[in-house]
Amino acid sequence: MRIIAGKFKGIKLYAPTDKKIRPLKNMVRESIFNFLTHSNKILFQIEQSNVLDLYSGTGSFGLECISRGAAEVVFFEKEKEAINILEKNIKKLKVEEETKIFSDDVYNVIKKHDKALFDWLPDMKLDLIFCDPPFKNTNINDLIELIIAKDFLKKNGIIILHRHKNTKEKFTAYFEVIDKRVYGLSKIIFGKPLPPLS
Repeated sequence: MRIIAGKFKGIKLYAPTDKKIRPLKNMVRESIFNFLTHSNKILFQIEQSNVLDLYSGTGSFGLECISRGAAEVVFFEKEKEAINILEKNIKKLKVEEETKIFSDDVYNVIKKHDKALFDWLPDMKLDLIFCDPPFKNTNINDLIELIIAKDFLKKNGIIILHRHKNTKEKFTAYFEVIDKRVYGLSKIIFGKPLPPLS
């Protein structure tokens, strides 16, 4: 597991030994960033962006963002082993100032609009939310609805979901799917919130 591009390109990250922790494969990560960088379906710039990495595991996605110029990344992860590895990876890259880790339940923090989550955001708005819950999680739309209700994203903000290719999601009408890509067992969904109907 390595950083693919940017200022930390080629640096090897610590990886889990526990098979319950499912790191995002290099090929999938590279494909996501190719889409973000080159697709004409979105307007997105990784440089100086604010990123929320949910169910972040060992942090490969968020750290890739930092390598490519993101300003800040907040990680959410509850598994103790994953947090330990994430902390080691952050320390290895010396990006403690650009990152923050929450081990709390993501639903509770977002519901409370927890001030600690937004202290690092000058306008309390995000450019990108990456969400990689366990494949067995079936309540992903609840999280999408919560994120949209709290109005977390900037105008051109993007939500990216990593799901099993056979998972069938039914999303709220206020979430527009921009694109779907399948890589092996992984399905990547790119989407954005829609404004409420007037």
